[in-house]
Amino acid sequence: RITAEQGRPTGSAAARRLRAAGKIPGVIYGHGTDPTPVAVEGRALRAALSTDAGLNALLELEFDGTSQLTLAREIQRHPVRHTVTHVDFVIVRRDEIISADVNITLVGEATEVHREDGVVAHELFSLTVQSTPARIPNVIEVDITDLKVGDTIRVGDLTLPEGVTTEVDPEAPIVVGQPPQVSEADLISEADAEAAAAAEAEG
Repeated sequence: RITAEQGRPTGSAAARRLRAAGKIPGVIYGHGTDPTPVAVEGRALRAALSTDAGLNALLELEFDGTSQLTLAREIQRHPVRHTVTHVDFVIVRRDEIISADVNITLVGEATEVHREDGVVAHELFSLTVQSTPARIPNVIEVDITDLKVGDTIRVGDLTLPEGVTTEVDPEAPIVVGQPPQVSEADLISEADAEAAAAAEAEG
């Protein structure tokens, strides 16, 4: 639960003063609520977003005498220090279907691919899913243990948690077992190599 202070002054100078005081400027909106400028404690926000759920963590914000369920969206960071400089909080309801991007993690070892000097090509790093806020998975794991050279694991091969769907093309590749990478030298056929050797001998 995070307390959001209303009535913060707006403008870049005011924002700098807030950040110097350990607070992060933001705005709350959604579900008919007018966009409301707020400020939250930086330490509390970092703690809330550092759970396994990451940016999909449900945040309970207290402001204007009420408690609102929100998700942190449109997080702006300092280009050098990477500290959060501004955040949008979107009000959500526990029973509504929302969209969220979930990271895809590869698990297991693709022994067959490595045995053939192949390459595990990770093509899709996150998946946009639809579900109620509480059902958003922290991560989507893809087991590559049985992956072989020439195999492709696609979005349609995923088993998503109950109540979670995706509108991403089921044919979209997530991970591909690619054959060994071919160098230019490998592309010269044996016949070409022999012809080149013969020409060199004649020369």
